[in-house]
Amino acid sequence: MKKSFVAAIIVINMVLVSCIPYKDTIYFQNKSAAIDSTQVIVEKQKPYRVQINDILNIRIKAAKQETVTIFNPIGEGDLNASSQERAYFDGFTIDLHGNIFMPKLGKINVLGFTTEEIEKIIEKKLLETEYKAANDIFITVKLTGLQYTTTGEIGSTGTKTVFKQRVNVFEAIANSGDIPDTGDKKDVLIIRQFPEGQKIFHIDLTDANVMNSPYYYIQPNDMIYVKPLKQKSWGTGTNAIQSIGAIATVLSLITTTILLIDRI
Repeated sequence: MKKSFVAAIIVINMVLVSCIPYKDTIYFQNKSAAIDSTQVIVEKQKPYRVQINDILNIRIKAAKQETVTIFNPIGEGDLNASSQERAYFDGFTIDLHGNIFMPKLGKINVLGFTTEEIEKIIEKKLLETEYKAANDIFITVKLTGLQYTTTGEIGSTGTKTVFKQRVNVFEAIANSGDIPDTGDKKDVLIIRQFPEGQKIFHIDLTDANVMNSPYYYIQPNDMIYVKPLKQKSWGTGTNAIQSIGAIATVLSLITTTILLIDRI
């Protein structure tokens, strides 16, 4: 009787240890007493400043459109190409020196500028040529989609491109199949590109305060890495029923092995 009681205690402890806590699977928890359900969290987002290898979509319109045809793609090429492929060939890629090359205007350094600032730079360049009045031209500069990579314990790994101006980390993860229960939502890594190199940042997706983080909105070329929880390496289930089944299988195997050894 005593042995059965001890065995039951051991099994219960193993189940409790091997199960993934419910609180570790829930997003947007109010972990701070300063946050209540009615509080509005102000989004903090700084304008994105372009980096090397970013691709810009630049469109120029003018009162006499034929005078700016040279700046705009004429739509030739493979009609079966994806929108991402067309953006690559039609866009202006920022080289290793932070420059783009435009017909007539030559090299223009845009590294570290926002798209709005780049519009002003190009407008100034055009006004220094044959365009004499700012109201004769209209310039738009956009990133050709927001590209990021997901890896680790996540539904779908690989590089994704979203054609939006801004994307938060939850949208990016949802677009990649979400994080399973075996993924560590409390310590997600954002690996971000900077002119001086890459930097790693840690965010807790189970905390509602993540919306105040400067890394809540992803940037082009970000990598999102989700670490697996220890329970995944142990091979146990994500809940009590699955864990009991896994442990029962192991105990059954051990018992069978012992019985076979005793018979020899």
